[in-house]
Amino acid sequence: QVQLVESGGGSVQPGGSLRLSCAASGTIRSIYAMNWYRQAPGKERELVAAITTSGSTSYADFVEGRFTISRDNAKNMVYLQMNSLKPEDTAIYYCNADGSYYSDSRVRTFAIWGQGTQVTVSS
Repeated sequence: QVQLVESGGGSVQPGGSLRLSCAASGTIRSIYAMNWYRQAPGKERELVAAITTSGSTSYADFVEGRFTISRDNAKNMVYLQMNSLKPEDTAIYYCNADGSYYSDSRVRTFAIWGQGTQVTVSS
């Protein structure tokens, strides 16, 4: 009933920038937290950044001020602006969100993941 679709990944050189987008669609009633995770080959998935409905943000230590998470509640979208990218940022980036939606005249909760978008940082 609800799905997330990421876009904006690609290949960039070290020091470059990318902007990831994630669109939530379906019979959404409300979205609470929206998060970006990443998973590099052979490593566990890790939280990159999170943003609440009110716009409060938090970041992993490795972000070091290089990334900015934002959201557009009217459009049910979350973004991740990534600057000063490093080779170690290479990973599949996943959008994650939880909230509530309408189904069969009832309100139900969801916690879902997008399919991921590849980010490759290499010279």
